[in-house]
Amino acid sequence: MIFGGCGFFGTHMARALSADPEVGRIVLADIQPPRELAAKADYVICDVRQPITFPTQGPVEIYNFAAVHTSPGPADWEYFWTNVAGATNVCRFAEAIGARRIVFTSSVGVYGPQECLVDERTTPRPVTAYGKSKLLAEQIHEDWQARSGDRRLLIVRPAVTFGEGERGNFERLASVLRERRFVYPARKDTVKACAPVEELARSIAFMAQFDEPVLRYIFAYPDRTTTEAINRGFGEAAGYAMPRLVLPEKLIMVAAFGFEVLGKVGVRTAINRERVRKLIRSTNAYPHELISRGFAFEIGLAEALRRWQQSSDFR
Repeated sequence: MIFGGCGFFGTHMARALSADPEVGRIVLADIQPPRELAAKADYVICDVRQPITFPTQGPVEIYNFAAVHTSPGPADWEYFWTNVAGATNVCRFAEAIGARRIVFTSSVGVYGPQECLVDERTTPRPVTAYGKSKLLAEQIHEDWQARSGDRRLLIVRPAVTFGEGERGNFERLASVLRERRFVYPARKDTVKACAPVEELARSIAFMAQFDEPVLRYIFAYPDRTTTEAINRGFGEAAGYAMPRLVLPEKLIMVAAFGFEVLGKVGVRTAINRERVRKLIRSTNAYPHELISRGFAFEIGLAEALRRWQQSSDFR
């Protein structure tokens, strides 16, 4: 059962599970209809903010991908309502049906923005409602696991994950690069940990084989990927020209404030000061657990972007 199964992660996870001969049925549980129905998959309407009751047959493995994750955007309470109440209800459901494994997608947002390198051994210090709600949700899942020694919990902390159907940061970046409207906010060397969604299911299967009671890992390339390197990857994949202009932080913040004013009078825009701050701050997360245990990414940045461009032109 994939809670949040019709979203970005859920859609790709269902594709991967549908090819596994040991998986008999996939249930996509979500409040939104599916983008596609993979082989073996069924869709059920489910709001994780409410108590969950579904009839099940045989052993059930749970993937909890349901979340409010867009930032900035929702009010603070919305992150907690979905991410924390959702974790509680999913774990209660797992308890009721006797599930023995949960895979939960958290976020590198639990570390907050970091210029210095962080990994799984770093103490989380979230600064946003999103990061705080995800850390609380991790603890709720850990409480579920601790109530029985035969339960297994795998916590994934993804960095920026890109690919077909993302509808997020990389898709927006592709659009402005295509139109040659991108300028670097303050610097070119901002570290942005990232990884392609095609590698997510493979990383989960790899880490699950260690069969530890609780195992958490960061999902990101091991290389320190900068904003400039990401733009270069788009250039190699789609032939986009490399942007060169770097605007001072004060100037770009003034411009972002102007777009916020336009938004208040009804002019729709995705530009605001919080989004600019996210572009300036590094997310310097290193996947120590993945790499130390022997996982190797098969698809590099430029190749992943090339495949995405060929499959859906960065949609």
